[in-house]
Amino acid sequence: MAVAAASGCSVLPESKKIDYKSAGKSQVPSLEIPPDLTAPSKDDRFSVPDIGGKGSATFSAYSAERDPKAQVQNSTVLPQVEKTHIERSGSQRWLVVDQTPDKVWDTVKEFWQETGFIIKTEQPDAGVMETDWAENRAKIGEDFLRNTLGKLLDSLYSTGERDKFRTRLEPGAQPGTTDIFISHRGMEEVYITTEKDQTRWQPRAADPELEAEMLRRLMLRFGVEEKRAEAQIAASGKPVEKARVVKNSDGTAQVMVDERFDRAWRRVGLALDRVGFTVEDRDRSKGLFFVRYVDPEADAANKDPGLLSKLAFWKSTPKPENNTQYRIFVRDGGDATQVQVLTREGGSDTSDTAKRILALLYDQLR
Repeated sequence: MAVAAASGCSVLPESKKIDYKSAGKSQVPSLEIPPDLTAPSKDDRFSVPDIGGKGSATFSAYSAERDPKAQVQNSTVLPQVEKTHIERSGSQRWLVVDQTPDKVWDTVKEFWQETGFIIKTEQPDAGVMETDWAENRAKIGEDFLRNTLGKLLDSLYSTGERDKFRTRLEPGAQPGTTDIFISHRGMEEVYITTEKDQTRWQPRAADPELEAEMLRRLMLRFGVEEKRAEAQIAASGKPVEKARVVKNSDGTAQVMVDERFDRAWRRVGLALDRVGFTVEDRDRSKGLFFVRYVDPEADAANKDPGLLSKLAFWKSTPKPENNTQYRIFVRDGGDATQVQVLTREGGSDTSDTAKRILALLYDQLR
């Protein structure tokens, strides 16, 4: 018993650091191929040699044709091209896949379901997919009681943390490619009274390294070797600042992104996802995002509560408040791109809320 208890305090293995369980419905089971549909391995022992019109064939020539080295030398197939790779700008990373968004969509959806998430929102036309809140069960420490009783009391264990991910698919800079952006949002349950009898959910900072880990795992889903995927994530290096805040003469401000419009447009979309905005519409030709801010606490009220909230079953659930729509303007400026917050009428928004939105965007774009 002492040995078992001590082993529960050991460090979690690398493969178990992420083990999500959705706070909503049960996880969708992964598909399995029936045994009778499994293709048999190829066997060419009884293949008839192709003499190519020579009139005769020798065993040595027949064996040479099937030698792997000879096949590579005689092959006219072009060298394999890297079809999936990581790009980085500022503090943001994204995946570039050599397929169109409609071909990539199902693969990304299956990836999240196999990781342990329920898909809450699907907008193929907008290229947006969002998971439900889920708990990383790998963060729960092992102890003797949990190891002994197993799943019987496993639901009583909770980390007090929840994660959700939004995936944005954009047509890539090269025709026929797709840029895949993954943004993380986190919540944690904390006590709000000194008596520790009341709790509430509050936002956690987005975790760029967790986003990078999900990108790495998604690369494996697209057929990239694990060592190559790890090398690409590591090679993305330290971020270089790509944005700055510029004050105008009329008192307004804007964020200048030191990149061309096509890339800045994609990065602004990811920044909005990270800070919790829901993009309701967008018009790339006019450089406009129509967004609405979703209060994380109100959003958390719709998910499965943690252990502390379950115990306080007599408390009422707060209702979400009405949200205001904002317009984010991305202006093409050649080698640099301007980002502003506009009013409904199209003028520069000078309110304190607009200033806070701009500060949040700058923090993500720099």
